[in-house]
Parts: sequence; structure tokens; C-alpha cells
Amino acid sequence: MSEDIFDLIVVGGGPGGYTAAIRASQLGMKTACVEKRGTLGGTCLNVGCIPSKALLRSSELFEEAQHDFENRGIKVGSVELDLKTMLNQKDTTVEGLTQGIEFLFKKNKVTYIKGAGTLQGGGRVEISGDEDKVIKGKNILIATGSEVTPLPNVEIDEKQIVSSTGALELPKVPKKLVVIGAGVIGLELGTVWRRLGAEVTVVEFLDRILPGTDNEVAKTTQRILKKQGIEFKLGKKVTGAKKSKSSVTLTMEPSKGGDEETLTADVVLVAIGRRPYTKGLGLEDLGVETDKAGRIIVDKTFKSSVDGVYAIGDVIEGPMLAHKAEDEGVVCVEMLAGQKPHINYDTIPGVIYTWPEVATVGKSEEDLKAAGIEYNVGKVPFMANSRARANGFTEGFAKILADKKTDKVLGVHIVGPDAGTVIHECVLAMEFGASAEDIARTCHAHPTLNEAVKEAALAVAGRTLNS
Repeated sequence: MSEDIFDLIVVGGGPGGYTAAIRASQLGMKTACVEKRGTLGGTCLNVGCIPSKALLRSSELFEEAQHDFENRGIKVGSVELDLKTMLNQKDTTVEGLTQGIEFLFKKNKVTYIKGAGTLQGGGRVEISGDEDKVIKGKNILIATGSEVTPLPNVEIDEKQIVSSTGALELPKVPKKLVVIGAGVIGLELGTVWRRLGAEVTVVEFLDRILPGTDNEVAKTTQRILKKQGIEFKLGKKVTGAKKSKSSVTLTMEPSKGGDEETLTADVVLVAIGRRPYTKGLGLEDLGVETDKAGRIIVDKTFKSSVDGVYAIGDVIEGPMLAHKAEDEGVVCVEMLAGQKPHINYDTIPGVIYTWPEVATVGKSEEDLKAAGIEYNVGKVPFMANSRARANGFTEGFAKILADKKTDKVLGVHIVGPDAGTVIHECVLAMEFGASAEDIARTCHAHPTLNEAVKEAALAVAGRTLNS
């Protein structure tokens, strides 16, 4: 086996890994990125964020053409679904973006190695792939992401019982779809297939949807999605699944105890979360310390318990978000280069791409109450926003939480049209330590959805102008 020597070896070519590799090369490090999938971009680009957003947008257009065009004076006649073409458009989008990352690697002189990497100690990484080899690095960055969390007694076959990967490839619209898990992935994919014609039921172990979000956000989102046709069974524990030729029957029991019940569907989507992907990397033999959840324990520089071994993204503590991994990757390699970057975990936004969208940044009301922090609330409905009414999408609200003494913005929560875009002025404001008054006194163009943010900032002080 030949042995190549690098300044940095990145194991994993997802958003965190490929971004870190590119930045490291820009900083003058001889860099290699090892990825076993065969395409770059990780789960997010190949079977996650990007393909799901392609289907979300296509399904939104399909539903608008069926139910909204006529109200706007647009007559298109009969609207039919061509699922094969819709899926092909998704695949074309993914292919173009993965090839784009390969181009960026060449542009930035990153060595791309296809294969599975195993840490051997002493900076060595053994590659198993088209060409078995050993490479050596002064530093190694683990960015292998996460995988689907399995559910006991419910075996995923990616045909009748699917993960998010299989849910992106269904050859036909199921008559009945059951989604196990009312988190981001379950709700996004559930809304895709509901728009395309499936009867969708979401089963959740907890007594609420979207765990971790502001309670008011969760309740409002559930109400809106239920009005759209999604049914919810909360506080239910799925205990098993029995497959027949054409259906799957789930057995459930109340999470707090009670009588068992059943639920039958054509397809079942298991979306109870994701877990760090660290198996087969040689971490145990190397002595890399992990926590009970299997996450690699790192310090503020992202260094593990073993010198020269670093980790970012889904394999360490924190929300499993592509943009969080990207920022960590950049910060990690800039620190290795002697720079002094920072990352503010209080200003990492989260977006749920249902319609309307859900976007959050900072603390929820529940967080602030638990911490004993006194705060003021400014909230306005999108019904009071001119652009939302003109567009015909008025569900939801914008809510700003500000410190009662200093007026500093502590959290922003938006349920509404294009919330994922609107939230970013609030992210920037919080990054600079802005007060609600700062946002309120910033001129916002009219008519725009972002005016709801300004109105919510005014509402913190009880002086709204348009609501």
C-alpha cells in the first residue's frame, strides 16, 4: 500500500466535511477528503435537505394548480400528476449539485478519495474502496454525519416501511401513509405526499409535535397542518409492524400506558430522528471518547480526546443541521491555521419547510422561563401583513422575545410564508446583539413579509402600527 501525506484529512464529504476541506485548502493546507458514498454532499445533498426541498416545491405547485389558480383567475383545466418526471427533476437537481462540489474540489486543489476511511493511529487513515491505500495526515477531521435511528420491532425495507431515503423514491403515491415521528423530517415528507394525494397520519410518542421548538409554534403548526388534512396521533408508542403483500399494520399503545390499538397503511415512514454515524471508523481502538449518545466529545477547538483528531457536525453535540456543520468545519480549520474565528450557537437558525414554513432562532419562551429570565413578547399575525394578504398566505405569526431589562433580542419564532428567508434579518440582528428597538427602528421595504418582523419588534414595546 502506498502512503500519501497531508496536512489535513477530512473523513466525510457532507456539508461540514467538504466545506472544511475547501477552506483548509484555501488556507494553504494540503487537504484530502475521504467519502465512501461515491458522491459528495452527504445525506443532506443526496438523500436529505436538497431532494426533499425539490419535492416540497413541486408538491406545493401541484396543490396550487389544483386549488388556488382558479381563485386567482388562472384556468388551466385538468391538472395531472406525473410522479416519474417530478422524481427525475429532483434527481437532476441533486446530480448537478454533487458535480458542482467535485468542481469546487478541483478548483481549490482538494484531493478527493472515494472509499471508506478507518483511523489507524499515528495520523494514518486506511482507505477501503476502488483502490485500497493508506494515507497520513498531521490532523484528521471526522465529519461523517448521521444515520437514521432505527425503531425496535419495525424493520425498514425501503419499500413498505421506509426511511427518509425511501420516502424520496416512492414509485407511486400511497393511498394511506403513516409517519412515525412528528419532527422536522416526518412533517416535511408527510406534507409532500399529502399534497400529492395520500391520506397522512402522523404518530408521535410525545404529546406534542416538533419537540424542542417553542410550544406556541408547535401548537400553531399542528393546527394548520391538521386543517390541511394531516391527522395526528400523539402520545402513542409504536410497538410493532406486521407486513402483508399490500399493507403494513402497526401496533401502538399510549406512551403513558393503556390499551393497544392498530393502524394500517400502504406505506410507513420511520422518522424518529438520526444518530451519529461513527461505526467502522476505528474510534474505540484509538481511544476517542464518546458520550452515551455515541457523539464524539470535543473541546472548544473541536479536538477530541486524542491529539490530532477533530470532529464536527452531527457526530458532536448540538442540532443536526447542515449549516451548523458547515460553520463548525470552517471555524475548526481556521483555528488549526492559527486564526481566531468564533461560532455563536445561540444564533444558529432552524427551519422546517412545511407550508407555511417554521423558522426559529435563539431561545423559546419555555427556555427563558426555565432559566428564570424575565422577557417581553412582541407578536403579530401574518393576517396583518399586506404582502402576505396579497399573496394569499396569511396563516401564522412572527414573535420576538426580548430581555425585559435590556430589550436585547433573545429569540425569534416565525410561522408563516417564507419564514426561512424572513428569519435571517433576525439572525444577523442577534449576532450583533441588537435590541427589539433596533429592529423596530430599521426601515423595512413595503410591502414585504419582513415587515411582520418590524411589527413584532414594535409589539415588544406595545406600540404596533399595523396590527
